[in-house]
Amino acid sequence: MQDPATASSKPVRIVPIMIAIFFGSFVSVLNVSTINIAIPVLTNQFHTELSTTQWTLTGFMLAMGTFAPITGYFGERFSYKRLFLFAMTGFTLASICCALAWNVESLIAFRILQGAFTGMISPITMAIVYQIIPREKVAMAISFWAASSMLAPAIGPTYSGWLLDNVSWHWLFLLNVPIAVVGIILISIYIPYYRLNVPKKFDLIGFVTVIISSSTLLVALSHGSEWGWGSWQTVTLFATGVVFLGLFIWRELATDTPLLNLRVLKISRYSVALLITSIITISLYSGTFLTPVFLQNIQNVTPLDTGLILLPASLAMAIMMPFVGKLYTKTGPRVPLAIGIILMFIGTVPLSWLSIDISHKYIIFCMIVRNIGISFAMMPASNAGMEAVPKQYSGHASSLTNWVRNVLGSFAIAVFTSLLTSRTASHAKDFVQSGVTDQKHITLMSVTMSVDDVYFIASIIALVALPVALFIPKLKRKPEETVEQAA
Repeated sequence: MQDPATASSKPVRIVPIMIAIFFGSFVSVLNVSTINIAIPVLTNQFHTELSTTQWTLTGFMLAMGTFAPITGYFGERFSYKRLFLFAMTGFTLASICCALAWNVESLIAFRILQGAFTGMISPITMAIVYQIIPREKVAMAISFWAASSMLAPAIGPTYSGWLLDNVSWHWLFLLNVPIAVVGIILISIYIPYYRLNVPKKFDLIGFVTVIISSSTLLVALSHGSEWGWGSWQTVTLFATGVVFLGLFIWRELATDTPLLNLRVLKISRYSVALLITSIITISLYSGTFLTPVFLQNIQNVTPLDTGLILLPASLAMAIMMPFVGKLYTKTGPRVPLAIGIILMFIGTVPLSWLSIDISHKYIIFCMIVRNIGISFAMMPASNAGMEAVPKQYSGHASSLTNWVRNVLGSFAIAVFTSLLTSRTASHAKDFVQSGVTDQKHITLMSVTMSVDDVYFIASIIALVALPVALFIPKLKRKPEETVEQAA
């Protein structure tokens, strides 16, 4: 085993390492956010159905969520530097293939491949930060890492809209290539080679069970509202996913060389922080999902203008990250978490008062407050848990964290979609019973009121994290002392 600090004769240079990580995180997250508004364009381009084209997004997210939990093992087996280079190279080649796709089926296949490589990048970069950067500087480093992940979705919709309006959809993928190539060069030069653990054997049973459980659960969550939550497809997928998830958990706790070391959940600070992150993630996806729905379906805003409306809030979130890192270093996690959750609540509740002709300035202001709250909450929640995990297990912990986020992101979108549909139908029925006959008015009002309902629910969900955050366990033990308990 090699400690990253001694893996090379050269001292660890934090800034170049973080710049290399920035390129990897940025391009992978950018690719997630640019495809959303391209779905209608791709549907027309390939002369297919929307439900088919949607798999360019669903398949990508499915592969991304499925491959996240196996990153810990492969990072230990081949080193995180080599795995990072492999993931970035695969991502680059998959991006080229996407741009060259000749029909919707080939594009879906290449997007799934691209999603598999993308799913590895986030846990790899998080693990490298916690294994290489000195503990006293991790909070600032992880803030920089989070800023790169937040900057991409900030510019993604606007950037995507401009490309679709002025060039072609192919450039959504081709422009990934130069950014990724720069990232590969920087990774080769600045990320040191090291391995803290070298697993003795590959957990094939764990690999098979996690692939089946992740894929079936994510497909069920993605299409449950479309198929019906009580349909045989949804029920069968959920049952299969739960059974194989149970088998996966049993296997990982029973074997000496787990694919994903679930024993990190014995670390109370990590488990509580993961719970907080999970709650915030569910609330976070409401804004990602609901605001574009309202702007485009109710106010007939174009996709490009929707991106411009959401841009200030996303930029505010990215800009605040360094300040959050400094505050965390001084106060620990409880203060920024409390500030963040309260700001999320304050910014989300007014979004439950939307009307058909509401000002865009009102939406921008609320989203800015809400996203600043997210920046104060997400990094401290993640870092509070990860800093309690010993370096040897940080790869497994980061894989578990990203896996949970992917599953809960799909879960949140599925639940909010279902709620939006059911509440819209309920409000429309009320209007009809009250004697309203203008169908257009009924539709606009019903959707608006259902968006309000779901935003209110999301604000309550965010507030649930507050008491948990206030009682997050203190970091009493040195990380090295936790190894035996996690092993």
